[in-house]
Amino acid sequence: MKQATVIIGIGEMGGVFARGFLRTGHPVFPVLRGMDMDQEARQIPPPALVLVAVAEGDLHGVLSALPGAWRGRCGLLQNELLPRDWEAHGLEEPTVVVVWFEKKPGQEVKVILPSPVYGPQAGLIARALGALDIPTEVLTERDRLLFELVRKNLYILTTNLCGLQTGGTVGELWRDHQGFAREIGNEILDIQQALTGRALDREALFAALVQAFEADPGHGCTGRSAPARLARALRSAEQLGLAVPALRRLQARTAAR
Repeated sequence: MKQATVIIGIGEMGGVFARGFLRTGHPVFPVLRGMDMDQEARQIPPPALVLVAVAEGDLHGVLSALPGAWRGRCGLLQNELLPRDWEAHGLEEPTVVVVWFEKKPGQEVKVILPSPVYGPQAGLIARALGALDIPTEVLTERDRLLFELVRKNLYILTTNLCGLQTGGTVGELWRDHQGFAREIGNEILDIQQALTGRALDREALFAALVQAFEADPGHGCTGRSAPARLARALRSAEQLGLAVPALRRLQARTAAR
């Protein structure tokens, strides 16, 4: 029997990975909200991977409570993820997948782009997703991982935040409101640059953003999490001492509705 996998959080996304692991012969042990992770870690055979599939708002609580036996086997897939998020918990090199597919209740998986994967168990994740016909790209350089994380953050935050004002799809956003999207996107990159402490190649990131737009131009811009994302971005900017006038104007317009 192949080595087990553990998935913390079996929502729509966790369920996709569970199916992939099972199809490649890896037993799956789910850890649900309210379960004692330390007790589960004592009972479950040493897993190949512990995939943390909770929402980004729950990530730090889970990582702070992660049993010692699982810390070196951790996998992450959240949006708005950066190295500082796992480094804050003393995790040196988790397996990270930058998810470019979506799964909504009652619908099949929809792929936008191949999902980059990096880390000790990148091959395991690539095989599992490949068994579901979900394409991946295994990365070998940490700098490339950082680029891909920032690219996804730029996509999620720019589309969600602009969508609060424009609505519509990502294709319409870039066609009809490109100036606004670049203005918001550049302030998002100001925040990302300050959070990472790294100079970012903005033109390359915007080119990669457009590639994602073109891959699925009908994708909706905004969603339920957009107001919370705006609040988090503004909170980060304030903590970092960054002037983000476009984001503040957007907040004012949103609040006035």
